[in-house]
Amino acid sequence: MKRTHHCNELRPSHIGQTVTLSGWVHSRRDLGGLIFIDIRDREGRTQTVFDPSDLAKELFESAAALRSECVVTIVGKVRQRPTGTNNAKIPTGEVEVGVLSLEVLNMAEVLPFPVDDPEVSSKVNEELRLKYRYLDLRRPEMTRNLRLRSKVATATRNFMDEQGFLEVETPILFKSTPEGAREFLVPNRREPGTVYALPQSPQQFKQMLMVAGVERYYQIARCFRDEDQRADRQLEFTQLDLEMSFIEREDIYALIEGLLKRVWKTALNLDVPTPFKRISFEEALNRYGIDKPDTRFGIELVDFTEEFRTSTFKVFSGAIANGGVVKALNAKGLADATQGQLETMTEYAKSFGAKGLAFIKVEKGEWKSPIVKFFTDAEKAALTSKLKIEEGDLILFAADQWLTACEILGKIRLYCAEVLKGKGLLKIDSTQFNFLWVIEFPLLGFDREQNRWYSSHHPFTAPVAEDVPLLKTEPKKVRGQHYDIVVNGVELGGGSIRIHQPDVQKTIFEDLLQIPADVVQARFGYMLEAFRYGAPPHGGIALGFDRLCAILCGTTSIRDVIAFPKTAKGTDLMTDSPGTIEPKQLRDLGLELKAPKIE
Repeated sequence: MKRTHHCNELRPSHIGQTVTLSGWVHSRRDLGGLIFIDIRDREGRTQTVFDPSDLAKELFESAAALRSECVVTIVGKVRQRPTGTNNAKIPTGEVEVGVLSLEVLNMAEVLPFPVDDPEVSSKVNEELRLKYRYLDLRRPEMTRNLRLRSKVATATRNFMDEQGFLEVETPILFKSTPEGAREFLVPNRREPGTVYALPQSPQQFKQMLMVAGVERYYQIARCFRDEDQRADRQLEFTQLDLEMSFIEREDIYALIEGLLKRVWKTALNLDVPTPFKRISFEEALNRYGIDKPDTRFGIELVDFTEEFRTSTFKVFSGAIANGGVVKALNAKGLADATQGQLETMTEYAKSFGAKGLAFIKVEKGEWKSPIVKFFTDAEKAALTSKLKIEEGDLILFAADQWLTACEILGKIRLYCAEVLKGKGLLKIDSTQFNFLWVIEFPLLGFDREQNRWYSSHHPFTAPVAEDVPLLKTEPKKVRGQHYDIVVNGVELGGGSIRIHQPDVQKTIFEDLLQIPADVVQARFGYMLEAFRYGAPPHGGIALGFDRLCAILCGTTSIRDVIAFPKTAKGTDLMTDSPGTIEPKQLRDLGLELKAPKIE
């Protein structure tokens, strides 16, 4: 009963052949005394026909008893479908198989949700889909996602091999480095009181590989972060991780552009134009209010700081006097925004610390807003000119410190785009991919609560060479050799040229980040020591492989491209994990678990 063909293989050229097919019952239809059963396997499906005039009674009754997702093997003869019954939606739609014999390999219970109807199954509650993930993965669209993910991984490996990279696996059990996100810890039974940490990335190991002379390393790496879940985040995730020696930023840009060009061609048969556009972090914030801008549409931010510096509207002039800025954007055609939509935008502004949101509606030739009475004719003329204000527009303002004002309008810009798209006033082509590099990030940020500097990227990022003299005098002005690759508003990945001089790395750790010398030695001492034995200049990048595949599959959730993902609460509903452990296991580890009492 070994199958001779898969269920997406038969064509008119096979007519007259006796074939054996195995798979799942995709659907069954009883019509005019005949039973039509579509058999599906990983590759596709084929229509089979059970004719009582050709079959024993018992075999026909067996076919009549089949339900969706039963596993069967059939033997039959390929024939042309009757005139007018072709199914152009499937590749095998010109032929069918007249069944000669049937073997039921496994009967299926009634399904908790259908897998043969995309419109119905796509509306099933996600928690139910995850509980029965093995059924969910049978849906053709989910099989397509896994297949595409596999193709992308293969294309990536082929490309990296062509570029002279070595695939090297780095340890999963590492040590705790709590500067980043919260870690998953693994108690060490052999030395009670000590723990391993699951790696948030292979960052330190790949730098050690550069010191070791590997020169070009990559890995499709599993990484772990104990952080809140979102559509684009999972507790455990996959990233394409790479590092190169004796290179500069331009080498990274060229490599990644070549890789993504190969991946898009392999997955979608699209030719991605290169080189990608580059914009600085400052320009991205000034124009789009975010460091991962979606440039498929406009609605750009415009600065009005100088125009309102002496304004009688104290909210604006006061913010400027305190070292802030005034920015605005024009949501063209959105003057009819509902009260609920305006309240949503106001809440976005308040989430960044603003007291409210100033706006102007342009309706019936009038500027409708309580703030307009404070504006001079010159201020109105500047707004009209720079924002190209017309009937039906909605003008939105932010007056705050530069970064806050940009982020407020950046969030509102994306919300307005969704509203305008829903109204049919903004066209965003889902098949268009706008790639860009965001570069020249600040090396450091300042935490006012803790009164200390922190790394904008991570503490191993090298400063721009000409900014090194500013490290001790004006660290705020120091730019890092950090770069992010962005497509359609999604950060695909980020990386940097690394610090390879031990004295510079020590300065960053101790003088700027104010990490005590003994802590530096405990966490990073081996790196500083390794650098003293001849560390080459090096740099790298990590791409979110799950995010990459989600974009290629046209889904907004990475759960749709991961075989067995976690829920938003970090649980696996199929296996019911995490779970409890036996008291003996805790005793062996020298641990005691204390769960909070539930009132």
